[in-house]
Amino acid sequence: MSDRREFRDLVEPEKAREAIASLEIAPEAETIPLSEARERVLAERVDAQLDVPGFDRASMDGYAVQARDTFGADESDPIMLDITGAVHAGAEPTVTVASGVCAEISTGAVLPDGADAVVVVERTDELEGGLEVRTSVAPGDNVMFAGADIASGARALGPGTELTARDIGLLSALGCEEVTVQRQPRVGIVSTGDELVRPGGSLDHGRGEIYDVNSATIAAGVEEAGGETVLYPHAGDDYDEMERLLSQAADECDLVLSSGSTSASAVDVIYRVIERRGDLLIHGVAVKPGKPMLIGRLDQNDSAGQSGDSAYIGLPGYPVSALTIFRTFVAPAIRSAAGRSEPRTATIDGQMAVEERYDQGRMRLMPVGLLENTDGETLVYPVDKGSGATTSLVDADGVVTVDPDTSYLANGEDVTVTLFSPAVRPPTLLGVGEDDPALNRFLDQVDQPRYLSVGSRESLRRLRNGLPDVAVTAGPVKRDVEATVLGGWEREWGLLVPDGNPESVTSLADLVDRDLRFVNRTTDSGLRTSLANAVAGVAEKRGVDRHDLVKAIDGFEFAVRAYESPARKVLSGDADVGLGLRTTAAELGLGFVSLGTQSVRVRANPDRTEKDGVRELESAVTDVEETLAEMPGYQPRPQ
Repeated sequence: MSDRREFRDLVEPEKAREAIASLEIAPEAETIPLSEARERVLAERVDAQLDVPGFDRASMDGYAVQARDTFGADESDPIMLDITGAVHAGAEPTVTVASGVCAEISTGAVLPDGADAVVVVERTDELEGGLEVRTSVAPGDNVMFAGADIASGARALGPGTELTARDIGLLSALGCEEVTVQRQPRVGIVSTGDELVRPGGSLDHGRGEIYDVNSATIAAGVEEAGGETVLYPHAGDDYDEMERLLSQAADECDLVLSSGSTSASAVDVIYRVIERRGDLLIHGVAVKPGKPMLIGRLDQNDSAGQSGDSAYIGLPGYPVSALTIFRTFVAPAIRSAAGRSEPRTATIDGQMAVEERYDQGRMRLMPVGLLENTDGETLVYPVDKGSGATTSLVDADGVVTVDPDTSYLANGEDVTVTLFSPAVRPPTLLGVGEDDPALNRFLDQVDQPRYLSVGSRESLRRLRNGLPDVAVTAGPVKRDVEATVLGGWEREWGLLVPDGNPESVTSLADLVDRDLRFVNRTTDSGLRTSLANAVAGVAEKRGVDRHDLVKAIDGFEFAVRAYESPARKVLSGDADVGLGLRTTAAELGLGFVSLGTQSVRVRANPDRTEKDGVRELESAVTDVEETLAEMPGYQPRPQ
């Protein structure tokens, strides 16, 4: 009998929020040194225990006087006072100011007995007979009286204050050496899945291993929200090890977050641990991404042997899903537990730049990117490479919440984007198209660009639909579009082979006639198009159908996306020959068999040529000689 868990009763997002709110996450307060209090949250009110300042003091350099002695003094009719001495900051006065007498005084110095005002030094002159005063002052002028800043017993700061540098300055003035703050909730993070390896470890691609993205990503999110993170060792899909780690985390933390092992698969067993060692409140939420979300409690035994429970939330395994669910549901709970106020939500209104269909009947948290046209209007486009694509974390600027009943967002439809942070700004340039090592260098000369490697064919389709600022193509283009060519260059392409060319590959015919393992590029790549044309040329010379030659090449349909990927396959010994560029072969120490050159062209949306980012890229690709001289197989575009 199968032990597969099904999602029978998906709860609505609001029910998930209510369940999380019912969990006890907030820890007790703690007292910490003032030196460690920045960005912490006060747990109780702080009252002044002394006057600040604790004495009457001069607020300007000048002379302490009795104000009535200066009445009527002005530039045309000054008065003369005797000077009895001087008072300096940090020193107790040794003089008394009587009628007709003054004392020199420094800013911050204690006002001497008898004085009730200070005349600024700029309105006086020391003469042989004393001090000439050319202005009148009233009692209290240029004096800060005791308690004028804050008086003893006054409310200085209230509970819930997020301590900034200025708050710490006030507490310092009150003489506070330590302060009682809301303790940061301690959040344990456990990533699960046999395929995960911590960054820095060695990957076995044959076993499908990948680096653990979620631990570091979620830990950063926890700390942004005001929590303290504890990273636990990676847990595989073994029930006993998962139970041990989750139990340890529950004993030591206020909240336990796991990622992965929450879906309906038979190997995803984490929900069984929760049911055995605690209370599973929710398994499955009607939201995309993030359907396999878990909410519950884990039994807890603290170091003193006291029993209780720790809050538990299980996040999906895919990084984009995990971070989206964390931001939407978990971060607000951590902020609340830490005593932090909810940040001002940063939103921006825009228009869909493309149409988007969705008919799954769940609330959708759609990652989107932003783009400005020449008129400064904000365009919004979906960024969805699938939940497993970690680059979506940085290619997106925010989220559009799509109602479950909405199945269609039209091109030009008004939408509201919830930004990932108030600091998010649209990129100065949105480019799409072929991946190219020279292009990467030119993009470095543009301020804050964004480039999506979608391939040559797809870039022209998107340019035709009006989305990007520029599209970059390589190789032959069958269908051109209306565009402004900003510049271009030539690159040499061919076959990548191991150093020394052990199989003595000399031409494309070797792939057809010999038993060689080949790795190709995906169909959206300009390199793939050039290769297909070259194969067709061989077929024509031989008088055979090109499809027969394609079938004869072992691995022609085995395609990888990035320009270095075939080279990596050859380096690892997983392929005898790969499709690539001469410059890649030179950089990675491979042999190279040339099959020709390709034209790379940078085309601009004709409606966006005046954008600053487009102009910066045009400047970069107009003067390419110096950059290309450092790259084997590259040369400027023929004039």
